[in-house]
Amino acid sequence: MSKRDALKIFNSSYVCIMNNKFYVSLKENMKSVSFLLVAVICTHYCLAQKGNNAGLGNYEKPQELKKVLELKMPLTADDEKPGTRGASVVWHPVQKKYYAAMAGNVAYPFAVFDTKGKRLSPDTLKCKQDIRGLWYNPITKAIEGNAYDAGGWFRYTLDKKGMIVSAKVFKEGYNQPDPQSVGAFNSKTNKVLFISHEGVHFYDIKNPESNSVFEVKWESKTEDEYIESDFYDIIEVPEGYNTSTVVHTGIPGSELGFLCVDFKEIGLYSIKTGLLTKTLSLPTEAPAELTFNFAYANGIYWLFDMEARTWYGYK
Repeated sequence: MSKRDALKIFNSSYVCIMNNKFYVSLKENMKSVSFLLVAVICTHYCLAQKGNNAGLGNYEKPQELKKVLELKMPLTADDEKPGTRGASVVWHPVQKKYYAAMAGNVAYPFAVFDTKGKRLSPDTLKCKQDIRGLWYNPITKAIEGNAYDAGGWFRYTLDKKGMIVSAKVFKEGYNQPDPQSVGAFNSKTNKVLFISHEGVHFYDIKNPESNSVFEVKWESKTEDEYIESDFYDIIEVPEGYNTSTVVHTGIPGSELGFLCVDFKEIGLYSIKTGLLTKTLSLPTEAPAELTFNFAYANGIYWLFDMEARTWYGYK
């Protein structure tokens, strides 16, 4: 039984265990003590199954992630044009700095941080583009990104201190599946990646008109499991997942990352087969949103806390 099935069970109505199978059917007029009994039974059952049924689907126990870094964005909610949602975080391997941006307006804050999370940029530094996605391109040795809607793809120029001084569009037009799509970059194939209701899209960075769609076999580790699952032949992002952002990790066999908000987990999938290869468990207090606020940079998974205005990094 998967965690997703267990979640459905909790919304049902009565409890019985028979032949190692679990059934719940909780009536509305049952007393609170009965509900407590249900909770205890559910807990014991889930703990008993944890060794081989934890995580997304029927898999081994997920690898637990721990918070390792914080990137505090400038301004507060009371300031002018502070932004609300985090667009992305990118690591510049030459500058040895993190670059983070807010999504939604060219005048929203942009920030530069050192390896320990200390902000190096002033409060006045702005995005200069209506940013959605950001990535480092090792071929151009520059930070690039995609803008909202038909704003195109842009490239930043940095000064000697590593601060952004300008942003120039290098591919004009609507080069993404949705207006709010958050782009990621696969430097091995020179493709920009996006997630939409149709699957994962691959756009050639030199010729965006050349693109393809990739099917993700949600929460399935094998083809047989996928065929038997609720997601077979359904390409839409499942309910409870972040629908704007796919991350590219560069990890062989686990290149694509998706944030499952319901379970506070990150599922890693093969870019060749579309199958789930690893599940990463986030701390219960980790912020997780259904759109934006999710990134991957320098081997760290980033989640943006909109209240604290801080990117938290997990590894």
